[in-house]
Amino acid sequence: MPAADVKPTRSELLEIKKKIKLTKSGYKILKMKRDGLILEFFKILEQAKDIRDKVNHDYEEAMQRIAVSKAVDGAITVQSAAFALKTHPELSLRSKNIMGIVVPEIEANSIRTPMDQRGYGVIGTSVYIDEAAKAFENLVQTIIEAAEIETTMKKLLDEVEKTKRRVNALEFKVIPELQESEAFIRLRLEEMERENTFRLKRVKQKAEAHG
Repeated sequence: MPAADVKPTRSELLEIKKKIKLTKSGYKILKMKRDGLILEFFKILEQAKDIRDKVNHDYEEAMQRIAVSKAVDGAITVQSAAFALKTHPELSLRSKNIMGIVVPEIEANSIRTPMDQRGYGVIGTSVYIDEAAKAFENLVQTIIEAAEIETTMKKLLDEVEKTKRRVNALEFKVIPELQESEAFIRLRLEEMERENTFRLKRVKQKAEAHG
């Protein structure tokens, strides 16, 4: 609210002072929240860097294993083994709270399957197919972990930016405008008080002159 729009009254001055006190209190709380969120974000950022490296490593490992198995057993045998798989990954999604932010928790089941439960015959395939299967199971597990971390990181970043905007708005707009209004009211009240004092003096002087 521009200073010129406020009423220069004592009741308005008291109201403005209350608003300033309340706004400064909210500003301090938001700053603490912002700082806490930034710390949490950097923790998650480190995890994200590690998991990205692990995704790349597991992907390269899986590609190498599948290439070797195709070279030894043949592409058709490898494809048949893949189609024979009977179990499928099962995901359950839950949520947890980080400083008031709801982030996902992904729990995965049936990612890794014992060799004798993969559906293809052990005799008709080589160990290279088993190694390729294990490598892809590891890759799937890592991708699921990465999805949880990346989503958490994005939600935290969004909240950090939102909180920063609110902190900046209070610091650079709301509080200065309130302080400006307070200063304006104080100035006007002082001017009005001087005017009243001067008027009373003139009335007194006139009264004395006529007396």
